[in-house]
Order: sequence, then C-alpha cells, then structure tokens
Amino acid sequence: MSYLKFDKEQLINLEFSLQKEIIRSNRAGSYINTTINGCNTRKYHGLLVCPIQDFGGEKHVLLSSLDETVIQNGAEFNLGIHRYKGGTYEPKGHKYIRDIKFQKIPKITYRVGDVVLTKERLLVENEEQVLIRYKLEDAHSATTLRFKPFLAFRNIHQLSKANMFANTKYQMASNGISMKLYDGFPRLFMQFSKKPEYVSAPDWYYDIEYIKELNRGYDYLEDLLVPGFFEISLKKGESIIFAAGTNEARPISLKQRFTKELKKRNEKTSFAGLLNNSARQFVMQKTSKTDIVAGFPWYNCITRQTFISLPGIYTALNDKNIFKKVLGSYVPHLKNGLFPDDIHSENANYHSAESSLWFIWAIQQYFKIQQKPREIWRNFGTAIKEILNAFIDSKTPNIHTTSDGLIYAEKEKTALTWMNSYANGIPATKRDGMPIEINALWFNAICFSLDIADMAGDENFIDQWKDWVKKVGTAFNSTFWNEGHDHLADVIKDGIPDWSVRPNMVIATALDYSPLTKEQQKMVLSVAKKKLLTKRGLRTLSPDHIRYKGVIEGSHNEREAVAHNGAVYPWLIQFFVEGYLKIHKRGGLPFVKKIMEEFEDEMFEHGIGTMSEMYNGNPPYHAKGAISQAWNVAGVIYATYLVENYKE
Repeated sequence: MSYLKFDKEQLINLEFSLQKEIIRSNRAGSYINTTINGCNTRKYHGLLVCPIQDFGGEKHVLLSSLDETVIQNGAEFNLGIHRYKGGTYEPKGHKYIRDIKFQKIPKITYRVGDVVLTKERLLVENEEQVLIRYKLEDAHSATTLRFKPFLAFRNIHQLSKANMFANTKYQMASNGISMKLYDGFPRLFMQFSKKPEYVSAPDWYYDIEYIKELNRGYDYLEDLLVPGFFEISLKKGESIIFAAGTNEARPISLKQRFTKELKKRNEKTSFAGLLNNSARQFVMQKTSKTDIVAGFPWYNCITRQTFISLPGIYTALNDKNIFKKVLGSYVPHLKNGLFPDDIHSENANYHSAESSLWFIWAIQQYFKIQQKPREIWRNFGTAIKEILNAFIDSKTPNIHTTSDGLIYAEKEKTALTWMNSYANGIPATKRDGMPIEINALWFNAICFSLDIADMAGDENFIDQWKDWVKKVGTAFNSTFWNEGHDHLADVIKDGIPDWSVRPNMVIATALDYSPLTKEQQKMVLSVAKKKLLTKRGLRTLSPDHIRYKGVIEGSHNEREAVAHNGAVYPWLIQFFVEGYLKIHKRGGLPFVKKIMEEFEDEMFEHGIGTMSEMYNGNPPYHAKGAISQAWNVAGVIYATYLVENYKE
C-alpha cells in the first residue's frame, strides 16, 4: 500500500486536485512542476524548465506540457487537460485518471474503457533532460498513442504570445525531432525509445489561462506552440520512453537510462522519507560550486537561506562533505566581511547584515559533526577573522558596531535582515537599528570562534577577542531585556526598543552561546509558545499586534506587507525546538514531539511531499508563496532529528 496516493474521486474534483502540485528538480537546476492532474495553473509550471547560461543562468520553460491521446478502434481519448480563458477546461483528460501513487517517483494510472496506461516522470540527475515512461498495462485490441508537445521557450517570469518570429521548422533526430523557437535558446530534442511517426502541423493554442497568476494579479494568458504530433502503436505489456532535453539522446539506451535514474531515487514510504527526498532536490552542482537552491519554482540561491538550511540538508543526505563543499564554495565571495545575497549573480548585492554570521553558525554545526578543530580553523579561520574584524572596523557604511559592542545596521529604503519583503518600494517591516537575532548571532560567533581558536592553538586571536565576550554579553542584556517585559525587544533604534513579539528572539534561546540566563530563555520561549507557535511553525508577529495580518492575499504589495507581519515560517521551528529542549530537557520532549508530528499533514497538501515558502498566520494555515522552500524543509528535518535523537 502506498503511503502517499490520491484516488479517482479526488483527482476528478478540480477544486481539490488543482491545489496539489508536484515538483521535482535535479542537480543541474532544472525542474518539473505541475498539478497532480497535469493542468498547469502557473506560468512557472512545465515538464522541462531549466537554466540557460546564455540568458544569465535564468530558468526558462522549454516544454510546457505533453498531451497524450489513446486511439483505439477509431475512437480518440485525450488524456491532457488545459484551462482556457474564462475557466473552460479542454480537453478533460483528468476524468480518465484512476489514481496516483508516490513511491520512488509518482505513478499515474489512466483507464479508458479496457485500456490501462501508466505514466512515470523523472529528471536525469545532472542533465537538462526529462524522461517519461509509458506502459500499456492492459488492452484488448490494437492501441495507438498520440503525443502532442506544447512548447513555450520563454523565461519563467514571462508569458509566451503567438508571433511570426517563432521558428516552426524542425530537424530530424533519432526517433524524434529537435526544435529551437528563438535565437539564443538551445535546441529541444524530443525523442522516443521506439520509432514514432511524426506529423508536422505547427499551430498556436491561444489563451491558456493560469488561474494562480490571475488570482495573484499578474498576467495570466499564454499562447503555446504545438509543432505537430507523434504516434506510436503499442502492445499490451509494452513500455516506451519519451525524452525531452537539450542534448540528443540515444534511443536504444533510454530504457536503461530510465531504470538507472530510478534506482537513485528513494522510496517515499514515510514522512521522513518524503522530507529527505525533498531536501536532496535543493542541492545544486554548478561547475565547481555546490549550493542550495532556496526554493522552487522561482527562487535561485539565497546566501542566508543556504547557511540556515545546511544542518537539515546534511541530516537528509547524511553527507558531512556537504558542509565543506557548500561553505568552500562561498569563501571566495567574502568581501569586507560580507557575502553577496547570491554568489551566482553577475551584479552582486550586499543586502544582508547577518549572512556572514550565519556562515559562522553553519561552521559551528559542521564542527559538531566533524570534531576536527585544527582542520576547520585551517580551512575557515581566515574567513572567520575577516568577518569579525570587518564588523568592529566598520568596513561597510551600513553596518557597524556601537561603542558598547553591539551591531547596528541601517540603509535607506533597504531591508538588511531576513524580514526583507518590500511593499511600494520600501521595506514592509522596518527593522533598522540593532536587530535581536543579528546581535545574538554576533555574541555566538565570538564565543564559538574563541573556543575553536583555543582548540586550534591560535593565541593571537584569543588575545584580540577574549574581552569581547563580557562586553557584548553585558550590552546585549542591558539593551534587549527589560524587567517590565517578559520577552526580548525585537530591534532597538536611537535607544527606543520595539517590543513587538516576533520570532527573532527565539533564535537567541537556541544558540549554543547565549547571553541570556536560563530563566530569561524560559520566559522568551513561553511568550513565543503562547503568541507565535502554530502547527506550521512560528508566526512573524503576534496576533494581538495592531499590524498583524493573518491571511496572505490581495495584490503583490498587499501580500508583501503580510509576509513578515503575520505569515508563518516553518524554518523557525528548529530554533524553538532546540531552545525548548535546552530549557525543559527530557520533560519537554512530549510537547515538541507533538509539534513535529503536526507537520506530516502538510505532505498531502500544497506541494506534495514538501514544505511551502510560508503559511497564513490564521487557521487553517494554508500554504502560500513558492511550492517548495529549502530552509523550511531543512528546518523541519533538523527539528525532527533533535526530537528523535535527544540526549541531555
């Protein structure tokens, strides 16, 4: 029995099935994304979406969809489904789906009369290629399959429109064809393991409607080019492979390649199995760099999210080299103690005041696994020194240390913390000044660096920094704590504290080195538990605050305004769980275990088998934003690991 599956009654219900999405990626940065019934509802959906280096490495939709038609005894049954302008669905192939089962990969079963056909899709691990296996499980008479590709050849953020410039000419390839609609794109090869008959009949399909974009207030109508169709006759029990990719395939090896790739996949027979599989899909190998894609479908790599994701990604992969590979990929990009927001961008922006402190935190997690202080200090000590010295030397005009040793960050009309959504061109959540989590990370970084330098025998470093522990710790408590409150201030500016209840203070309770007393940590966690904790993580603002918004909806600016003023982020749960167990120890296990069990339901909801970008702050906490987000998946994995492997 499959752990994760959907039956016919669920799949023919469009209100249900169009809300469930499948997303799969590979190490090359490509992905497949569509709904469970195959109807594309976003401009980001497609069967082959891949980065194109000639266009700055940005992702582009090449193959939007592939309609299959079963032909038997002169009757045709189209298994595809598209939504057209005005909400018209044509064809309505979802009514033929019997079920979908998720094992190593999703397996869709169609029944048309006496014909039973199965379909399985996967991406080749390190190439821009999608493979689809069709098997005619049952048929009582001669059966032909027709395949009709819908081509887009456009950036994921744009939409295709019918035009006279599209090159509709094709070139023959082994058991298929190749096409390139526009200059600059690679050729798209569409081939089969068995020789098909191809009929060229270029035609535009107008006004395909993406309901998700319509609801979000964006352009939502697209024209797609269908160049023609392929036909192949199949016998009962026979299987064929369809391949679409940017390099020509060898048809004779397609079945073997599919089997080889399938063996690399893990069984999805449990909550942990689904999360671990999701985590693996964020790891990207790009030339000599190993990095973490922040989220699918529209995000690239985001530096702070990469560092925060690493412990959970490591736990999923059980590969300690992932720390060394990723951190090593970032070191060359360190400049004046800061990392760019995205190391792959040609135009580097330095809009994160704390990414370099998360970098030291990630090294700290690596040390817990590696336990080789001299090696770690040899590999990363220079970078750590540069980061710490940059803060006290005030090498960047927007970030500096105050006279009492705390970090102050401010830049006009720019968000420098992780709460960096923008509405009408300005930060939706103003946190200029001294943010709580940055200063907690700063204290932790100094303490950890001193300890590992001591183990590595770097006495000069110790002499320089040993007095900073007391200095920063004392200033932290006198600045962020007030006996009139039972929690920490979120940010201080011009001596004025913001006492909004936000989750950033929880990070201070979880770090290995905290300037807070045990009683202070307990009080902070108690407030967070009461006002911020939900079954999907921590809210970004307490519901009793005047600026709290519990539902993410409306225009782009309206959604951005809510993103850090009520929305829930699962990645924060790892810090709540770690802080809670530090204080309550074994007595807190039943409570945090119950919290983590709540996340399992989400595997069946928005992005199947993964965690979305954020969630409404109000029940029932519907998923919003990107379908699959790395730090959320990683945070839930790591928190679950802490619960299951707790030791006092």
